[in-house]
Amino acid sequence: MKVKKIIAFQLLSMMLIIGFASCSKKKSSSKNSSRATGWNVDSKKASAKTKQEAGPGLVFVEGGTFTMGKVEDDVMHDWNNTPTQQHVQSFYMDETEVTNAMYLEYLDWTKKVFPPSDDNYKNIYEGASPDTLVWRDRLGYNETMTNNYLRHPSYANYPVVGVNWIQAVEFSKWRTERVNEALLEKNGYLKKNAKTNDVTAESNFNTETYLNSPTLAFGGNADIVLPGKYANKKGGKKAPKAGKDGKVIEPTNIYAQRSSGILLPEYRLPTEAEWEYAAAADVGQREYNIYKGQKKYPWSGSYTRSGKRQSKGDQLANFKQGNGDYGGIAGWSDDGADITNAVKSYPANDFGLYDMAGNVAEWVMDVYRPIVDNEANDFNYFRGNQYTKNKIGKDGKVEIVTKDNIKYDTLSNGRIVARNLPGEIAQVPVDDKETYLRQNFDKSDNTNYRDGDKQSSKYFNFADSENDTKKSKDEKAMYNSPIHNVTTDSLGNMVRKYDKSNKRTTLINDNVRVYKGGSWRDRAYWLDPAQRRYFPQDMATDYIGFRCAMSRVGPKFEKRKSARN
Repeated sequence: MKVKKIIAFQLLSMMLIIGFASCSKKKSSSKNSSRATGWNVDSKKASAKTKQEAGPGLVFVEGGTFTMGKVEDDVMHDWNNTPTQQHVQSFYMDETEVTNAMYLEYLDWTKKVFPPSDDNYKNIYEGASPDTLVWRDRLGYNETMTNNYLRHPSYANYPVVGVNWIQAVEFSKWRTERVNEALLEKNGYLKKNAKTNDVTAESNFNTETYLNSPTLAFGGNADIVLPGKYANKKGGKKAPKAGKDGKVIEPTNIYAQRSSGILLPEYRLPTEAEWEYAAAADVGQREYNIYKGQKKYPWSGSYTRSGKRQSKGDQLANFKQGNGDYGGIAGWSDDGADITNAVKSYPANDFGLYDMAGNVAEWVMDVYRPIVDNEANDFNYFRGNQYTKNKIGKDGKVEIVTKDNIKYDTLSNGRIVARNLPGEIAQVPVDDKETYLRQNFDKSDNTNYRDGDKQSSKYFNFADSENDTKKSKDEKAMYNSPIHNVTTDSLGNMVRKYDKSNKRTTLINDNVRVYKGGSWRDRAYWLDPAQRRYFPQDMATDYIGFRCAMSRVGPKFEKRKSARN
């Protein structure tokens, strides 16, 4: 009997200890309790998504350090691949190049929302359309591709070409809006199917407009922009509740914000450092915290042909193997293509990315310069930053672009493209309000920082700055590339002014962009991820395409580190 009492007492004591511990644990780990003040905070913020989800089509690329610009060959002898140690933050990248099917979705949406038959928008669709004439050759018959490559279903999963750098950037912006639009609809912040049924030129979605002023999104249509959890099942607003004193309590924070964790960062072109890091995929050569060796190509080994039994002798990428040899002989097409090929036709690299060598070369964000200035920066290197801010109207509110204030640019080849679209927030360069006494940047356009500006010019004389100011702008320039000017007169006719100067010594200027990777037209030399070339940003070819990237927010890794591969 005595033993039973002791056991019962022990059990009761253990239950009390467990109860107090659980209460203490529950109290200390309350999700609504602030670790800073102990106050109860908004439960809506506490339930916000804290982990970024990969956007449609993207795969995760864990960042790290690598040697950028390291090549085994330099047959061009231009020495613009000086090896530098760089660090790239984690990011996401398209699993494949953007395909014709993906780009046609963009064109179909643009044509529906901004009909070319409307004079206000007639240049928007045409400015977004790829140049199908890039396939033509003076001494070659390529009309089949000219007429069919973009739209025929046989080429649907082939990478889009004929797209210049500006068009690639605009596609990335469009993709951002459509993805975030779908996420808001999914979470109850937008009316169901409004993105297809209710969208018009003056009533469409823009992420930054929504974040800055939700009531102005979709042209200010309150039937489309919903108050999240305060919306009723029919898509309208719930009636506000009355408090204990009888006063109506108006809900606050009813729209999605950045702190909600629902919206994704923007789709964009990858930087050159990101693209090269992702293509090299040295992670496959890793052991502990070192790389066992630098790969020449995105795959292991120093050869372009497969050594596997089932595919032995086949090329691991789509490229030109010799004069007049774009794909082997009949009956044994060793790379399976003569022009481009369907995406995923070749093995992925160690990051799970396809066609990081061959098929088509790809645009990246950077403005081209022969030297990567690692002395200025070795973290997320990028040349081409142009900082802007929202334009504030006379009413003190952000200025939304409409059909009346939309702006167009005439490119050097005479093509007209929209600088912004209705529904977006108008942008202006940052000024001294943002730059005054800053150490990290002092102006809006940083393209020429430490290279291309007056101080970098060979004509600049630090000892005699007064005489230097008398020199013309052309003399002070670091790169004196041709300056072609194309405008339109009052009747809409193109006025071309071609630069015929014989004193030009370079093609480099602030409007040439880097493109990376070999293509179906290139020899194996260009398959090395570190090789780099440049091309005018407003021109297109039949061998340059692109893929999108997205910045990673949050932790560097998704999986715990392992010692070996």
